[in-house]
Amino acid sequence: MKILLAIDGSDFSKVAIDELNKLTLSSNCEIHIINVYEAPKSTGLGLHSMGGRTGNYLEEIRSSAQKLGNKIVSEASEKIQRKSKTLSITTSVVGGLAKSAINEKAEDWGADLIVVGSQGHGALSRLILGSVSQYLSTNAKCSVLIARDRNK
Repeated sequence: MKILLAIDGSDFSKVAIDELNKLTLSSNCEIHIINVYEAPKSTGLGLHSMGGRTGNYLEEIRSSAQKLGNKIVSEASEKIQRKSKTLSITTSVVGGLAKSAINEKAEDWGADLIVVGSQGHGALSRLILGSVSQYLSTNAKCSVLIARDRNK
């Protein structure tokens, strides 16, 4: 079985990790942990008119997001590996629109299950674009487990 765990470092992501750890998984199960950060675009920010330093600024933002994403997926991988040392776990950190990038990864990788938290960091983007979990539950070609914090 191939399980795609999509996390953003939020408390809801931690709930998703905990729910995944509750599942009884066979030793041949593969888990891929993905973190998606929204890559800044110079045209969307009106930065293209600022001159030569814009590229460095945008690259610093991307680099910081990549480092944070690597930390998030690494910590999740370690937590899952502590529960079951025999699982095959891979990770990726990518820039893009979370719901699209997660769905594309699931399709390209041939995921059997996507595990996500019920909410993420982006309350504003959820209002404007719709939630990632809602999008995946209606558009993913595989099953989707939406983890909820029962205490909230």
